[in-house]
Amino acid sequence: MGTIKIDSLNALLKGVATLPSLPSIALRIIQEIKKDKASITELANIISFDPALSAKILRVANSSFYALPFKVDSIERAVNVLGMEALKNIALSFAIVRGFKRNPVDEFDHELFWKRSITSAVSAEMIALKLNMKREDTFVTPLLMDVGVLVMYLMKPDDYLRVVNKKRATKMSTCEAEISVFGFDHQDVGSEILKRWEIPENIYMPIAYHHKGQDCPANLKNMADILMLSDIISSVYHGNKSSKKFYELKRLLQERLDISEAEVSDFVDSVADKTVEILSSFEIDAGDMKPFSQILQEANEELGKLNLSYEQLVMELKQAKEMAEKLAVEAWEIKEKLREVAIKDGLTNLYNHRHFQDILDKEIPRVERYSHVLSLIMIDIDYFKKFNDTYGHPQGDIVLRSVADVFEKTIRTTDTAARYGGEEFAVILPETDIKGAVIIAEKLRQIVEKLELKLGDKIVNVTISLGVTNYDPARGRKTKAEIIDAADKALYNSKKTGRNKLSIVV
Repeated sequence: MGTIKIDSLNALLKGVATLPSLPSIALRIIQEIKKDKASITELANIISFDPALSAKILRVANSSFYALPFKVDSIERAVNVLGMEALKNIALSFAIVRGFKRNPVDEFDHELFWKRSITSAVSAEMIALKLNMKREDTFVTPLLMDVGVLVMYLMKPDDYLRVVNKKRATKMSTCEAEISVFGFDHQDVGSEILKRWEIPENIYMPIAYHHKGQDCPANLKNMADILMLSDIISSVYHGNKSSKKFYELKRLLQERLDISEAEVSDFVDSVADKTVEILSSFEIDAGDMKPFSQILQEANEELGKLNLSYEQLVMELKQAKEMAEKLAVEAWEIKEKLREVAIKDGLTNLYNHRHFQDILDKEIPRVERYSHVLSLIMIDIDYFKKFNDTYGHPQGDIVLRSVADVFEKTIRTTDTAARYGGEEFAVILPETDIKGAVIIAEKLRQIVEKLELKLGDKIVNVTISLGVTNYDPARGRKTKAEIIDAADKALYNSKKTGRNKLSIVV
């Protein structure tokens, strides 16, 4: 992972305090399992402190998922029968899903997200059993493999909705669309957040590779393959290209499980039956989820009612699909252009003054609510009027664009560079203390200082003056105007005392 990618990922995850933390009971379960001599009785006691969790575990233990020949009537017996590791992972599954369940009025379908995740988890258990590779973590790992999507959405909802729209309107995969917007994908985020939660390595490591098996270390390959297959099964039931995915799945399952085409269909059908049962344990509505063969049969019956030849139907579907894709791409492109026009400066392609103000309005309450820090850099091109007077305004525009280009290429994806007005710029640095802000400011100053610009028949150099401030609510609350004013004063000091330098006011 490149340095810029790591910095951007770390900046996103610094805000993870805004997400539900790993529930205390899940932490206690992990701590108990880590002990050299973990106690079955103590583990049972920990789980029993949460009646709702206990009831769900007993329900799963007695479900067809485990198909035990007798009734499990206590947590201690469940631990004895299923094993400590299995109980830990079942408990973690419930605790984490409960911690992340949301019902906000927004454009992200949280219910569908967990339906897909649980379908993947059930599928993985069944695939691993067929391959004689069942492990205690083959339910919880696929359950959490896409948790990075949820983290990215909860931290940057507008940016993640751009990912969703970009994927719909283009032929990009989810990971490709995420990287184009964030600089990293949900595999990176999910693996890292689970690592920080101290979830065991055998769970979070395969998650980092479930969409890039070709790069997967050999010791993780088996689990990564299971995750990949379970993800396809889940998309068959919950995606919008089910039939296409099903034929891909049939080929892969026949190869990997060494089973016939008919057995593949039976296998995929049985996933639906078991998933519906497990969804109810998680208190998630299964909706109209039904075996895939039944879905195909109903679709064929509907097609039979149409007075169309097969050739006509194929042609109309093809034309409709082409038109829909064309309209989706056009709509997305128009939406993106309108969005860019609304928030970008036409000359420099940096964000405009209005968007700069909007970002500060969002960041300051977040900083205050979660006790984070924020830094701001105000920047002015030295002696800019002289460029305009000497070389003309078109050449002055070249200077503005060149300096703005340095800012855009140098800052992290989580930072915001804006044209504040005229030859003045601003950079918002979330989750950055004064030391980090000074490092970035000095880097910008040095790169600009080395620029050699051709204006007319002359090669000229450009310098900038910078003012840096930091906002830490723990040291006293400030308004947006006070933060901007502090950075302005620092900038004024740089200009007054020689230019081509940075000053600090906190």
